[in-house]
Amino acid sequence: MPGKLYIVGTPIGNLEDITLRALRVLEEVDVIAAEDTRHTVKLLNHFELKKHLLAYHQHNEQSGSEKLLEFLTAGKNIALVSDAGMPIISDPGSVIVSRCNEAGIPVEVVPGPNAGLCALVLSGIDARVFTFLGFLGKQNKEIREGIEKIAASENTVILYETPHRLVKTLEAMVQVIPDRKMSISREITKKYEETRMGTVQEHLNWYSENPPKGEFVLVIEGGDGLTEGGQDLMSLPLEDHMAHYEDQGMGEKEAMKQVARDRGVSKRDIYNELKR
Repeated sequence: MPGKLYIVGTPIGNLEDITLRALRVLEEVDVIAAEDTRHTVKLLNHFELKKHLLAYHQHNEQSGSEKLLEFLTAGKNIALVSDAGMPIISDPGSVIVSRCNEAGIPVEVVPGPNAGLCALVLSGIDARVFTFLGFLGKQNKEIREGIEKIAASENTVILYETPHRLVKTLEAMVQVIPDRKMSISREITKKYEETRMGTVQEHLNWYSENPPKGEFVLVIEGGDGLTEGGQDLMSLPLEDHMAHYEDQGMGEKEAMKQVARDRGVSKRDIYNELKR
């Protein structure tokens, strides 16, 4: 019989947030696949757990998945953990889960904290429908395209950002949505946890004078569906609605999917209408 892969959520700061189930699974598995073994060993030492650790990160995800599959096929149970929070969310892990699904190897999730969801509930911004974009990226083009998606979105958007890139991202955002309501949370569950509310412009003013420290989650209120020029996307002809997203760098399929989402119809409906 093959082993089982456990996706184990770990604390994002406060070690008291680890669950009893997570501790039991970490104690019982044969191997722990960790994004950073140096970070994970601190967690294990705190709870007096001694385990075989394997490095599994974005730079070895393909080869690392092969190694993990060998263990699983041999009947070993493995826990997949990230540095903090739920694995796979803006972290490696989807490859090994996909491979396990293909091979018929059982996968079980052990829920834990998630910084994005914690920031969302702290923000007070509408949480009924939201979009998670993770990190926008390091390149100016990636940041610009991400912000254009945020500007066009009617849903709340959640972003992650590092302290050394926060001001740069806010400077780019203020060029497009300066008055959009936003919360910024940092160091969630830790000693210096803080959530600030304001407009994009107000946040830029603050962090330009107060150097960012810690890890940040941005929660941006959804817009009204208007383009930068103030036109309602829903009033555009279908071809122009498509062009709006393709001009932002989206491929045809991605643009078609977003247009379908905007209009509340299926992607096939959009395809059939365009191909008439």
